[in-house]
This record gives sequence, C-alpha cells and structure tokens, in this order.
Amino acid sequence: MKIIVQSCIFSFVLHLFYIVGTLLVGYFQTKNYQPTIAGNWDTVETLQNEVAFGIVGSPLYFLFTFLGLALVCALILISYRKFVRTK
Repeated sequence: MKIIVQSCIFSFVLHLFYIVGTLLVGYFQTKNYQPTIAGNWDTVETLQNEVAFGIVGSPLYFLFTFLGLALVCALILISYRKFVRTK
C-alpha cells in the first residue's frame, strides 16, 4: 500500500511540474514577445475567428497519463527496493 501511495504522489508531482512548466514557458514567451508590424505585411494569412483557452482535448488523457506514470513510478520503487537496498 505504501508503494501505491508513493507512486501516486510522484506521478502527481511530475504532472504538476509539467503543467506549471508549460504555463511558465507560455507566460515568458508572451511577456517577451515583440511584434514586427512592418514585417508582418509580407506574410498575410487568414486569422481565426475563435481562440481556445485552456485544455482542448479529453480530460481522460490526464487520467491515463497519471495512472501510467504511477505504474512506472511503482515499478521504479519496487526495483529500487529490491536491488539497491539489499546490497
């Protein structure tokens, strides 16, 4: 039971790092963006009417990645305890 809880915690922390890292990269890219208005007239493209904020996809994706990563973390913890601690 202890391995399951630890693997779920590791999976949660890794997902949290991924989401926060993605948000920070987007924030810094937005903060440091400097448009070149004169250069944009050379490449004119049709703009979209709608912009999606947030997640555009299935929320089950995060559930499956959470469970998969928890399984990988559990296997790593089991192998660590089996091979490293016995020596």
